[in-house]
Amino acid sequence: MSTTNPLDILVTCNQSYIPPLRVMLYSLRLNNPGVPFRVWFLQSDPDATTNEQLHNYAKQLELELHIIQMDEHLELPASFLSAYHYPQEMYFRLLCANVLPPTLHRVLYLDPDLLVTNDLRPLWNTDLAGKMFAAAVHKGLTDIMRSVNNLRLGTDGGYYNSGVMLMDLDQMRHKVKVDDLVNTIEKYHDYLILPDQDILNYLYSNDTKEISEDLWNFDARKSLLYLTRSGGTENLAWVMAKTAIIHFCGKPKPWQSGSSTPYTALWLNYQQIVNTQFI
Repeated sequence: MSTTNPLDILVTCNQSYIPPLRVMLYSLRLNNPGVPFRVWFLQSDPDATTNEQLHNYAKQLELELHIIQMDEHLELPASFLSAYHYPQEMYFRLLCANVLPPTLHRVLYLDPDLLVTNDLRPLWNTDLAGKMFAAAVHKGLTDIMRSVNNLRLGTDGGYYNSGVMLMDLDQMRHKVKVDDLVNTIEKYHDYLILPDQDILNYLYSNDTKEISEDLWNFDARKSLLYLTRSGGTENLAWVMAKTAIIHFCGKPKPWQSGSSTPYTALWLNYQQIVNTQFI
């Protein structure tokens, strides 16, 4: 294992997403051999048996795992629990700065429904240029959806996907306030579609640096779009050689029936390895 400084990875999910989280962590280790990682798992529904299994699994992958129960550090308002029937864990990425150790200065958030397929160090070392976040914008062939989201949220930039975010924790400790998130939920309840992502864009889009979706947040559903937009360059071979994160946005997920992306089989293969070769 390398003796260089570790890369700090943030994950959040409830118990139902533990199996895909295990697959994501396996892909992280497999495709970043020798890179030291510290994984910070923020949760709200702890299960002692599951957490012990996760610690054992992390040891097998040579990942340093820290599990933090959010309600021991932060009192979450009722609006986080009731809005839209989404799990409260979706907000933890925006609230992480004050529960992670003050010695941490940056962290890379990764959704559990993605695969890491290449080296993450270039993303980790990205110059944020004074911004608080770095995230990708999922673009189409036109800017129609950008215009719709700008009108809906009253913003003027791209609509950032919150599934992969490089975060400046020092800035977040000063700028991200629970009250701001609560007020946004209450004020714009009827206009928010994906609450945490909408909040990121409404409150912090001007403090977010755009990174390449093709490299760092490739939407598995839209492989044909990437191929068309690139003039045929970004085919399967290109993605496997260049793209570092394949994100299974939307539904169905690759572990659900009906998923038919070109990368579903890759995810299922990783899942099979995890289920048969690890405790």
